[in-house]
Amino acid sequence: LTWDVKDTLIRIRHSVGEQYYSEAKSHGLQVDPEILNKCFHLAYRRQKEIFPNYGLGSGLNSRQWWIDTAKLTFRLCGIEEEGVLSPIAEKLYTDFCTAKNWEVFPDVQPVLTDCKKLGFRMAVISNFDRRLEQILLHCNLRQYFEFVMTSEEAGVAKPNTGIFLKTISVAGVDPKVTTHIGDDYWNDYRAAREAGFESYLLKREEDLNSLEDVVPMEYVIQSLEELPTKLMKSC
Repeated sequence: LTWDVKDTLIRIRHSVGEQYYSEAKSHGLQVDPEILNKCFHLAYRRQKEIFPNYGLGSGLNSRQWWIDTAKLTFRLCGIEEEGVLSPIAEKLYTDFCTAKNWEVFPDVQPVLTDCKKLGFRMAVISNFDRRLEQILLHCNLRQYFEFVMTSEEAGVAKPNTGIFLKTISVAGVDPKVTTHIGDDYWNDYRAAREAGFESYLLKREEDLNSLEDVVPMEYVIQSLEELPTKLMKSC
């Protein structure tokens, strides 16, 4: 089994805007958290378009990519002082390594435990950076997985099938006996199937009627608690 992470296993505890606001406030800055949130998403999209997959192909690394994104967020809010932006961005990068900014969905640990007991080997496939190992460790999830494949390590990001193929190469398994679980249609469900995996689409709080034409309902789950039974039926 391979697992997506963000919004499948864990989610951000508070909005990015709120977390940026708290850090800015500790440095004597007052910026509306809603404005910060909007500016972050704009900065993130801009960075992603210009420097995809953390700018690895442009000589950047993920740490510098995120620091630049944080600084751009504040600049879009009208804050330009480098002497203030650098320590804020550095602290935000470090803080997002810790469990205080992430929460584990309630159904995750029981289901991962059940899957482990059923004998499934498990790994992670995520469009995340090098901090993911530490985040999973702090969230008490790392022990469930043989290894973690991030897009930074793979050199390509979902929906590129290369990250899936590198994962099964490391695991030494055939895609036909591998199942991926994630919350994104293109990055998880569809990309995994294009790589030869079976896959399930997790939609916790959405109207499933909109998915009927694109995903067979037997491959859609609204809680991870549905997964072990479905997996055993397909074995």
